[in-house]
Amino acid sequence: MGDLAGLMQSYADLKSLNTLEGSCRTAIPGVYFYRAAQGSGRQALVYQSGIIVMAQGRKEIYLDERSVCYGPGDYLVLGVPLPLECEAFSEGDLPILSLSINVDSQTLHKLVSQLNADIEETGSYVSRDQLQLGIRSQCMSDAMQNTFQRLLLALHDDTEARILGPAIVEEIIYRVLIGANGHILFDLARHDGHYARIAKTLKYLHRQYADPITVEALAERANMSVSGFHRAFRQVTSETPLQYLKKVRLSKARDLIASEGRRANDAAMLVGYASPSQFSREFKRHFNMTPKAIQNS
Repeated sequence: MGDLAGLMQSYADLKSLNTLEGSCRTAIPGVYFYRAAQGSGRQALVYQSGIIVMAQGRKEIYLDERSVCYGPGDYLVLGVPLPLECEAFSEGDLPILSLSINVDSQTLHKLVSQLNADIEETGSYVSRDQLQLGIRSQCMSDAMQNTFQRLLLALHDDTEARILGPAIVEEIIYRVLIGANGHILFDLARHDGHYARIAKTLKYLHRQYADPITVEALAERANMSVSGFHRAFRQVTSETPLQYLKKVRLSKARDLIASEGRRANDAAMLVGYASPSQFSREFKRHFNMTPKAIQNS
C-alpha cells in the first residue's frame, strides 16, 4: 500500500465505500474522502475552502476566463469557498479518488505564529499588496506525498486515526504554509488584512445566505468602505458580492431539491428568494436545467 491511489482504494474497500458518489467524513476531524465512479460534464457548484489532494482521475475548474487543472500527485489550496464550474475526468474504468482537509483556524494561527520569527528573519514570505484569487494547484513534493500517505495509513485504523490523525493534518497544513502556495493560508491568518476580512465575510454569507443582505451591511461588518470592500471582494472571489450570494443561494437550493426532495417554491423561499419565478429563471440560467429536472433526475 504505497501510492496514494492504492491507499485510497484500500481505504474504500475497508470502509465499504465502493458505491459512494460524493464525499463522506472520515475518523479524523476535518478530513473527507471523495469518490465518484466516473467523470462528469462541466457543472456549476461551490468549492469549499481547504486542501484537496487528487489520487486518481483529474478535474478542471473554471472561474471566469481562468482555469485550474489538477490530477494525481497534485494538491489544491483554496483560501475561501468559491462558486465555480468543474469538469471531472476518470481514467478507464477507475473511479475518481481524492481527499480534502478543512483548515482549522486555531491550528493555522498556531503554525503561523510559530513560523513568523523564521519568516521575519529570512524574508522567505512577502505579503502581496495585490489580492489574489483564492485558488492554486501545486505538484506535491516528496515530503508532502509522504505525509498524505501516513494520513491514509492512519485512516485504515480507527485508533491510529483518532490518536495520530490530528498531528498529521497539522503537518500537512505546515507543509502547505512553507510551500509555493503558502501565502494563501498566511493571508487568511492576518486578521487585519483585506483577504482575511473577505474570508470572514464569506463565512457569514454561507451561514446567513437566506437573510436579506446588502453590500453596505457587508462592508460595515468588514470595517471597510463600500468601494474598497467591493474591489477586494472581487479580487478574491472574481465575483461581486451580490453575484456570489446568488450563486450560493442557488447551490443551496439545488441541494435542497436533489437531496431532500423539496419543491422548487419551498427551496426558493428557504434560500432567500421572494419571487419563485425569478428563482426559476436564475436557476435554469445558472445550472442549464430547471428545478423540476433536478428533482426528477
